[in-house]
Amino acid sequence: MDVSVLVYDGVFDSGLCAALDVLDAANAMRGELPQPPPAWNVTKIGFRRQVRTGAGHLVTTEPVAAAAATDLLLAPALAERRPDALLDRVSSSTMAAARELVADVRGRGTPVASACTGSFLLAESGVLDGRQATTTWWLAPVFRKRYPAVVLDESRMVTTSDGVTTAGAAFGHVDLALAVVRMTSPALADLVARYLVVDERPSQSAYTIPSALAQSDPLVAAFERWARLHLDEPIGLADAARSLGVSERTLQRTVRRVLGTTPVRFVQDLRVEQATHLLRTTDLSLDSIARKVGYEHANTLRILLRERTGTTAGTLRAR
Repeated sequence: MDVSVLVYDGVFDSGLCAALDVLDAANAMRGELPQPPPAWNVTKIGFRRQVRTGAGHLVTTEPVAAAAATDLLLAPALAERRPDALLDRVSSSTMAAARELVADVRGRGTPVASACTGSFLLAESGVLDGRQATTTWWLAPVFRKRYPAVVLDESRMVTTSDGVTTAGAAFGHVDLALAVVRMTSPALADLVARYLVVDERPSQSAYTIPSALAQSDPLVAAFERWARLHLDEPIGLADAARSLGVSERTLQRTVRRVLGTTPVRFVQDLRVEQATHLLRTTDLSLDSIARKVGYEHANTLRILLRERTGTTAGTLRAR
């Protein structure tokens, strides 16, 4: 499989290196399988012979014309975490050639992939319209507002939809590269993950900080503060809306627009976050913790923790 890795000015160094390292490891370990898959022929391509990364390193590249015959175009993330600066950059004239390349490659039916802030580049190129995608969880509200035609699920670590693969935050590049390997050989992907000591991470939910997401909108931020004050009580949407001076419909619509979820589910996220904190920092029983986060029965919390974090209350406590 021929893989073209796009290196552009300001690319995220760790993302670029992580993807290259995983694919290099896959090539090195192919021989350990009884029936090894074909090798991955990886080429770094760029619009200039030498490209400067976000950390200031110079990377030598091949001409982007190599992408014409590639089997996959992989565009690592941009080294920019500030939402306004990120949007300015991916929509700027300096990134026009990168956007056109992504659109042209996908237009020929060739798969494309990216992770973290690179999902913004793909979305700005138009290749994510009408498709499912993920991105770094804390930029999800910005992404959702900018690209309403994209079906965003920031809880996912890796998503593939109609030839376009996206992955989650920062070191989601490792998961992205493993997904590329898994397309050809699941057994080799598992072997590489074991050698690199990379745990399976199907979801970003365990890493999400609800309050960080809420800050992107004043009403959602106010709702988050109100919910935390009443976390040990049965929370009614009518009471919350009345306290915040808005209608229930307005509260529901705003939370859905900003966070892509319902107020009830957002409160559950807050309860999971607090319960996880208490499990890790106190000796309280699960029954006591359940009551502190608004649940009468510990089993309700136990099920919710497994659903949202992918692990058990006992495992969270051991950590």
